[in-house]
Amino acid sequence: MHLSRFSRVQLAHLPTPLEFLENLSRTLGGPNIYIKRDDCTGLATGGNKTRKLEFLIADALDKGADIVITQGAVQSNHARQTVAAALKYGMACEILLENRTESSEHDYLESGNVFLDKLFGARVTHFPKNTDMDQEMEARAEELRSEGKNPYVIPGGGSNEIGALGYVDCALETLTQANDMGLRIDHFVTATGSAGTQAGLVVGLEATHSQIPLLGIGVRAPKQEQEEKVYHLACKTAEYMGIPGVVDRDKVIADSNYVGGGYGVPSDSMVEAVTLMAREEAILMDPVYSGKGLAGLIDYIRNGRFEENQNIVFLHTGGSAALFGYLDAFKLA
Repeated sequence: MHLSRFSRVQLAHLPTPLEFLENLSRTLGGPNIYIKRDDCTGLATGGNKTRKLEFLIADALDKGADIVITQGAVQSNHARQTVAAALKYGMACEILLENRTESSEHDYLESGNVFLDKLFGARVTHFPKNTDMDQEMEARAEELRSEGKNPYVIPGGGSNEIGALGYVDCALETLTQANDMGLRIDHFVTATGSAGTQAGLVVGLEATHSQIPLLGIGVRAPKQEQEEKVYHLACKTAEYMGIPGVVDRDKVIADSNYVGGGYGVPSDSMVEAVTLMAREEAILMDPVYSGKGLAGLIDYIRNGRFEENQNIVFLHTGGSAALFGYLDAFKLA
C-alpha cells in the first residue's frame, strides 16, 4: 500500500512508542500486554485524531479552505485536536459540541478539552443531546459561505475514508515496530466509537495479510450497529485506496458490553481501569474512549478470553485532558 499517493500534512510525532506493560501484565496475571502510545502523537496533548487530521487538513488545504468546522461530544478529544491542527495551517476553526451526557457540571462543560478548545482560539457552540449535528454543521457552513468564506466540514471523530487513512498507516507502523522487536502480536485491541480508527486498522491489518485479529471495544453504539458502521467505513476506505474487497465482514468485531450508562457516562469499570493504569504504569487514560476500552480488555483477561502466553497490543487513543471534566467520577482521597 502506497499511502504517499494521498495528500498529507505533518502534525504527529511518529512513530509513537510500542511499550510492554510489565507491571499491569504481572498484576492481571494474564497475557503480555503492550500499549501503542497514540497519546504521544504530540499535537495539543496528543491523541488518535492527529493521524486522521494529517490527511483531512491536507484535503482542506487542497480545496482552498479558510475555516474548518467539526462536531463532537462536549469533552471531545477530536475537537481539541482539530482546532489545533487548523490553526497550525492558518485556518480558523468552529467547534459544535453536543451535550450527550446531559450534564450540567461546570467541570464537564468548561474544563478539560473545552478549555483547550477555547485556549486554541476556536469558536465553540453548545447543543443539547440528540441534536442532528451533521445538519447543524452544514447549516453553519452555509452561513459561512454566504459571508464569502470557504469552510471545510470534518465529520465527528474525523471518521471518513480520508481520515481513516491515518489508521491504515498506524497498522503498517505497528507491524514494522513489532517486526523490528521480534514481537508476535496475537491480538490488537482498540476502543471504537465513530469508527474511523477501527476501520483504518482493519484495512491495514487485512491488506497486509497480518493474520492479527482486531477487537473493538464499543463506547457508544450496540454491537450490530457498531460493527456495521465500522465495516461500511472499512469498505469505503479500501475502495478509496484502490484495494476494494480486502476486508471480510467477519473480521470486524465490536464488543459493546462496556458502554455502561451511555456515551461519555462514567462506569465503575472505567474508573477502575483508569486508576489501575495510572497506579501500575503511570500512564493516563481518558474516561470516554481508552478508559472503557481498557476496562473491556481487563475483563477479557480476568475471564480467560486470552491465553497466558499471548501478546496483546492495546491502542491508547489519548485524551487524558478529558479527565478534568470528570472529577466527580473519581472518588480519590
